[in-house]
Amino acid sequence: MPRALESAEPILSDDGIPYSPRYDDVYHSTAGGLEQARHVFLGGNGLPGNWAGRDQFVIVETGFGQGLNFLATWQAWRDAPQRCGRLHFVSIEKHPFTREGLAQLHAGLGDLLPLAVQLQHQWPDALPGLHRLTFEGGAVTLTLAFGDVEAMLPKIVAGADAFYLDGFSPSRNADMWSGTVFRGLARLARAGATLATYTAAGFVRRGLQATGFEVSKAPGFGGKRDMTVARFAPVWKNRRHAPPEAARWAERHAIVIGAGLAGCAVTERLAARGWRVTLFDAHDGPARQTSGHRAAAMHAHVSADDSLLSRLSRAGNLHALRAWQALSEAGHPVGWHGCGVLQTGEDDADNAAQRAALDALAFPDSFVRWMSPEEAAASHGATVGRGGLWFPQGGWVAPPDICQAQLAAAGDRLDARFGCAVASIEHVDGQWLARDASGAVLAGAPVLVLANAHEAERLVSGRFLALRRVRGQLTDLDAAQVDALGGWPDCVVTGSGYLLPRGEQGGARIGSSYEPDEGPLAESAAVHAANLGRLAAMLPDRAAALDRIDSRTLTGYVGVRTVTHNRLPLIGPLADEPHAVSHAGPLRGAHLRDLPRMPGLFAALAYASRGLTWAALGAELIACQLEGEPLPLEADLADAIDPARLLLRALRHGRMSDPARQRPGPDRD
Repeated sequence: MPRALESAEPILSDDGIPYSPRYDDVYHSTAGGLEQARHVFLGGNGLPGNWAGRDQFVIVETGFGQGLNFLATWQAWRDAPQRCGRLHFVSIEKHPFTREGLAQLHAGLGDLLPLAVQLQHQWPDALPGLHRLTFEGGAVTLTLAFGDVEAMLPKIVAGADAFYLDGFSPSRNADMWSGTVFRGLARLARAGATLATYTAAGFVRRGLQATGFEVSKAPGFGGKRDMTVARFAPVWKNRRHAPPEAARWAERHAIVIGAGLAGCAVTERLAARGWRVTLFDAHDGPARQTSGHRAAAMHAHVSADDSLLSRLSRAGNLHALRAWQALSEAGHPVGWHGCGVLQTGEDDADNAAQRAALDALAFPDSFVRWMSPEEAAASHGATVGRGGLWFPQGGWVAPPDICQAQLAAAGDRLDARFGCAVASIEHVDGQWLARDASGAVLAGAPVLVLANAHEAERLVSGRFLALRRVRGQLTDLDAAQVDALGGWPDCVVTGSGYLLPRGEQGGARIGSSYEPDEGPLAESAAVHAANLGRLAAMLPDRAAALDRIDSRTLTGYVGVRTVTHNRLPLIGPLADEPHAVSHAGPLRGAHLRDLPRMPGLFAALAYASRGLTWAALGAELIACQLEGEPLPLEADLADAIDPARLLLRALRHGRMSDPARQRPGPDRD
């Protein structure tokens, strides 16, 4: 579990330079932070000249500080007559400033202030992990890695064209200049990657040389005689796992099958990068199945050990909110209701676990805090029996509205084929062909993304996808029934079940069941009664009034979730299972990166009851994998949702006949 992040304070030295008492060092030269950024980091890496004419350019920085290097680079990109198509800036920071602290430090930036204000507007809470911020319509992307450099650097998946080494002085913060860090930089370096740093310390030069960099001195800045510049040119020619290169697609065209939350998000992300997308769905429009209900809640998962699910949930929630905000600002509002979410404990033991998680993680109150039952009742009309976790950024939305906004944003790059079922797919001469039931080709493209939930297994022989269907039923209460209950919370409340605030017509929605997919997909009065029971457990003072509602008169929504053995989604390139099975012996000690993949075939599947959480992040992940861009997730999180993970486990255990189709656990949002 990561330690809680300690934010930096906007303290100035006697010379008026931002200063860190923690390291007893200033953030930049007394001769000027922007001038240092331009001389040392831009000049030392040959920028902007080195990115001229490139489709993509990736910079990795150690030590974001107050962001002057990023702001100077962004401005240089804006001003360059020949700039790269997409600029990625990945920066690691252990002690991030708060938004207010940045605003204080940026106040005197002059011409750069408008860019600094944009950075402040998107600045994330001090939460461990990766945070992706986009500017210039997505052409400039800042990926912030909050955490210790030695812990975060191995988790970054990127191919770097340039490095900025800007940690505090080696004599004050040796961890930023260790052999582990230098090896981590070399792992990310593309051939010919450049590097610059203000220090000329001998052990830094030797450490870089030992990891494959050609090192030299250059004139320093602000009274320093020398600084260090370098170029990655190792004597060894092959690496087992080279960093991703910028993709070279002869045709930027993709087929996406499935127009729910997963498929619409992938469509928008690919279109944003200039891809043409042919979108197929057997229904008459988007979001007609599991994504079709008009109200769904979203909040993060929290656990004391900050488990994979918790980290993925946090990353997905934060990314989704930023993505939806960007859509709204571009004129495609999604209708997000950020009313907050209260997750109550189901019993005393559950309450104790919630409190223990808060104490262990020490996350900012702006992300999650404790709310007492007294505060819940007074502030939100939620007369819960127990307190719980309050997620102020949580809320609810209608999934079809998100899908419509994403397809609208795709614009004329989208060819939507609704009412058109894909019966089979085939890979022929570098193209994926989608065929109808008669065998006729509907479309062909070098890339195909399966976003059609459990139906994906009909199109691929994926024994090791191990998808399962789980039925879920929601219950609607009309305005009169809600009125009879004597008031209603103005926030989402979850616990043994969940409830949403009243809608435009005064009614409300409660849920939800989680049961095997057996029999017809029809509403059940017994399940409606069970949902009323869940509501009574959350709001015990309404139990008597709820008993008077005849469940046989209720209606709602029933659908099927697709889940995996461990309830984590399948996102990324699909494995070539036949090839892996035929080479099971040599692959027994393999890693995910070693497994053969089907060229151009990707999955966005098994989002279970967290489609709102996974969809935007999963789409960005797939787009980055296609383009060879830095991933928006840490390496271990990307591995945790890799569609080949069950295949890898079977290979390692020598159980190629057993896809480990384990029954998923209970649904706990």
